[in-house]
Amino acid sequence: MPLNRDFVGRTYESSAPYEVSRVKISEFATAIGDPNPIYHDRQAAVAAGHPDVVAPPTFPIVFSLLGTGDALADPDLGLNFAMVVHGEQRFEYERPIHAGDELVCASTIAEIRSVGRNEFLTLRSDVSTTSGELVCRTYNIIVERGGAA
Repeated sequence: MPLNRDFVGRTYESSAPYEVSRVKISEFATAIGDPNPIYHDRQAAVAAGHPDVVAPPTFPIVFSLLGTGDALADPDLGLNFAMVVHGEQRFEYERPIHAGDELVCASTIAEIRSVGRNEFLTLRSDVSTTSGELVCRTYNIIVERGGAA
């Protein structure tokens, strides 16, 4: 069954700011196997021209989909999680994310389309500081296999 196209354009906002810490950045960099010192050491990051430790480019995945969880779990959307695979992820940056940033996220269901028997759901998340500065935009494509006839 096709996903509910009425969900296209709906925006979901994070309920609380995400506080970026040096520890979380270092843990994430370690988890992805990136030893770059600007992700682990404040002095190395400052020497490279940053105000504090820098987050790896894929770091926003940690919190960018939190706001859409309710939408994706809504039975009216019709998403069958047993058939879901991750299709694509990309990030567009205005500036790096640093330790000390307090970020909020507004995620929008940007598109739902059928490709063969699959349903492609595109989520766009705008990641901003609590003062409204856009930091990055993420795009996540979720594929429900065998959803469309």
